[in-house]
Amino acid sequence: MTPTPDRADALLGLLWATALGDALGLPAEGLTGARIARRWGQVRRFHLLGPWGVVSDDTEQAALLAHALAAVGPEPTALARRYRRSLVGWLWRLPFGIGLGTLRAGLKLTFGARQGVRSAGNGAAMRAGILGVALPDAAARQAAGRAVARLTHTDPRAVEGALFVAELTAGRLDPPADAARAALAVVHTPTLREPLEAALALGPVPVAQAAEVLGNTGYAPHTLALVTWAWQQDADAPFLDGVARLIGAGGDTDTTAALFGALWGARHGAGELPRDLLARLAPGPFGAAHLQALAQALAQGTPPPRYSTVAALLRNLALYPVVLAHGFARLVW
Repeated sequence: MTPTPDRADALLGLLWATALGDALGLPAEGLTGARIARRWGQVRRFHLLGPWGVVSDDTEQAALLAHALAAVGPEPTALARRYRRSLVGWLWRLPFGIGLGTLRAGLKLTFGARQGVRSAGNGAAMRAGILGVALPDAAARQAAGRAVARLTHTDPRAVEGALFVAELTAGRLDPPADAARAALAVVHTPTLREPLEAALALGPVPVAQAAEVLGNTGYAPHTLALVTWAWQQDADAPFLDGVARLIGAGGDTDTTAALFGALWGARHGAGELPRDLLARLAPGPFGAAHLQALAQALAQGTPPPRYSTVAALLRNLALYPVVLAHGFARLVW
């Protein structure tokens, strides 16, 4: 294992590795493992926009939560209020790849609601890893995690799934199975707890078998079980090896790879991430430089970096034809 990262390095590693996992997994989202293997073999480079990596909602929501934490701190009411405002603005910048539950919740929030919809989708969990590094106090972490999760997803599986991710990330330096067992303390709903326990019991099998046993539907119980299993196997493998294997399972690949990336980056820090890929993350809002400034603000307790919401909107609009063309290309693969 690499030297233990300090908090600043863990924050940066988490945000950068989330972005890399997201960008690597995005072109394969929704495909089966067999189709991914036929098309690309193992996914070890970007495939959506030539050599450039493009992040989606997984990275952006994690970054927005980090931004809110840097701006107002962890007090649950203030954090939820700030994140709610950020989320509504983000929704109306027309992000692509947004989950249905998060979309429905964002529309509710736009018109004054204070909580989201009853969905067990991945949206609440996929942004929660930052809490595990930013908030060392467990009580503060769980209170903040619960408040932010319920802004979009009120289903107990989604809320407890977000808390589980935060606790698993908080235990990033422990043996992965030990950290997962400790994180189970926040999971009380049987239909979430049982898949996670199955992941802990599964052991080293091919990723296709793990996906078949644990499920790979794009809902939080299956997604978190699959990521927990992968984390046990590859926590100390090279970043690209672990991410590529997990993407090879198919399904919600940008989210599974982003979640694995968050855990890996928090455990190992930023120094072991592939610099050639980081250099080819699309610049601008939620690019590598923006995420670095955001990690620095969190670590130092300084105001979060500014970014252009207009640039974010224009980037999304420019990328829609690329995403649509990629979707149509799937029909002939």
